[in-house]
Amino acid sequence: MSDNRQSLSDLAALTGATPAPAAPAAAAASTDEAAAPVAAAPVLPTTPLREQEIDAQGRAYATGRRKDAVARVWLKPGTGKITVNGRDQEVYFARPTLRLVINQPFGVAEREGQYDVVATVKGGGLSGQAGAVKHGISQALTKYEPILRAPVKAAGFLTRDSRAVERKKYGKAKARRSFQFSKR
Repeated sequence: MSDNRQSLSDLAALTGATPAPAAPAAAAASTDEAAAPVAAAPVLPTTPLREQEIDAQGRAYATGRRKDAVARVWLKPGTGKITVNGRDQEVYFARPTLRLVINQPFGVAEREGQYDVVATVKGGGLSGQAGAVKHGISQALTKYEPILRAPVKAAGFLTRDSRAVERKKYGKAKARRSFQFSKR
């Protein structure tokens, strides 16, 4: 029962709410619990669950992956400028949908225009590279501000999208497509 109270107090400390006092009848029902003082519950620190990971230049680094693309992302406070492979995001990702994909983590975390991003991407096509940069930005954002991990994770941006192109099999035209049937 003490484990249950501890987890409830942990939850209350994380949400900022005060835990409800235990019922006196429930405490008197067990002799083991009556002997242990109620105030002996551990006091939780108010620090975030994870530590902030920043390099000597004040940047957070993360790696993002999608399909065959791998993105290395550095994030630091700034004006919202995103640079991909030495070029501005509007130049590198010309399609607006790809730029929208890249900016999704900032929208979920409500941090639009507050961080500069420098990314280098290799492999895959533009769509996979945009997904890799999004994954890297999400990871770096949670390393710079660990409190943002909950909303970014709830949006599903911290999970690597493992979908990839299925390999071609022998005796097939593509991965599953058969050759056209010919009667004669």
